[in-house]
Amino acid sequence: MTASAKPQMIGFWMTASLVVGTIIGSGIFMLPVSLAPLGRNALIGWVISGVGILCIAYGLARLSRLGGDGIQANVEKEYGPTVAFLVAWSFWVSNWVAQAAVAIAAAAALSFVSPSLGGEAAIVPMAIGWLVLLTAINAAGVRAAGSFSIVTVAIKLIPLLAVVFLFVERGVTGGTFEPFAPLPVNFANIATATALTFFAFTGFETATTPVGKVRDPERTIPRALLGGTAFVVVLYLIAGTAIQMLLPTSVIVASPAPFADALVSRWGNTAATVSALTLAVAAIGCLNGLILGTGELGYAMALRGEMPAAMAKTRGSNTPVVAQIVATVLSIILLLANSSRATAHLFTFIILLSTAAMVLVYLTSALAAWRCSPAPAQRLLIAGAILFIAFATYGIGLEASLWCLVLLAIGLVVRAVMLWLNRRTAAGAAQ
Repeated sequence: MTASAKPQMIGFWMTASLVVGTIIGSGIFMLPVSLAPLGRNALIGWVISGVGILCIAYGLARLSRLGGDGIQANVEKEYGPTVAFLVAWSFWVSNWVAQAAVAIAAAAALSFVSPSLGGEAAIVPMAIGWLVLLTAINAAGVRAAGSFSIVTVAIKLIPLLAVVFLFVERGVTGGTFEPFAPLPVNFANIATATALTFFAFTGFETATTPVGKVRDPERTIPRALLGGTAFVVVLYLIAGTAIQMLLPTSVIVASPAPFADALVSRWGNTAATVSALTLAVAAIGCLNGLILGTGELGYAMALRGEMPAAMAKTRGSNTPVVAQIVATVLSIILLLANSSRATAHLFTFIILLSTAAMVLVYLTSALAAWRCSPAPAQRLLIAGAILFIAFATYGIGLEASLWCLVLLAIGLVVRAVMLWLNRRTAAGAAQ
């Protein structure tokens, strides 16, 4: 089917569920493993990231008011086609890299439920299985993905709220909280914590990817971006801090599912098993949103002639199945190429790489929003986003940043080759 087929449309609630559902995924549930050794730096990182991500969401909301044609089209209005392509390419790369991280989280949660599934050795194969299954669901169309997101959002809130309840209960009853790890609070450690917590908030931008498939996009997308992101920021700040104060650092670092472990002492193994299942659902719901967004991004670039034409092919109600499959294959390759790393190290590396790629998207979008937002109050919020992005980039580190530069260079090569092939084809047809 060609791109001219009438697309399915989604409204505010499905768009907002994509925002919340794609944010609440692997990040919050697996991040305690990476954050616990950072002690109080993690708490400060949550606060900085929460404020920073709200400023970024505001910038994207301002940019979305230019129209519902997506980030690439809106950035192009301000900075031209090459910069717009690099933004879309970085967005696309960040998403399929994040798909790998979220698939790992889903598999790790299931390994907690049933060690008979094969333990850590089975995590990468299970992650690949989830990638394939969720790609098949997304092939049914954007409304199927949106409906699935609404269901998973409701389920994934359960363990977060349960941990918040335990935290409040222990405080009210005078219980003893676990001490933070004794790592000193300094600039470098706060920067690392900020970079890691930054990843937990990424995903809200997925609401901008279903180009031409959101009703009243100039109004719906900004409302969904700001409302959904604000809700998650408050929830993450409380739940992310609570988990570090309910469990010893040594237990968190060694756990495949820290939130499930936190529930064992209060409600027993049955509750922990249910929690681990909901954690898996959370990751699966996030993966669903990522696959949707990644497919739409690849499809949009293919329509512009900047990616292989096959990625512009659709089926059903204009669903970019080929683009979805390409992204899933790349996620699988990333998992296989790094499968020798321990689960915690693999997860940390992948989320930093994904975040590094997303930095360019956020920075360019914020700069574009600055240009179309003349009011001082608007620019103050956008300036906060730019400062936060600069700080988070420092915390991401050299390895992930260098890999991101390599991926950007590959993107420019791909674009140049595709445009050259298109010109050659057009010239041949004209003769």
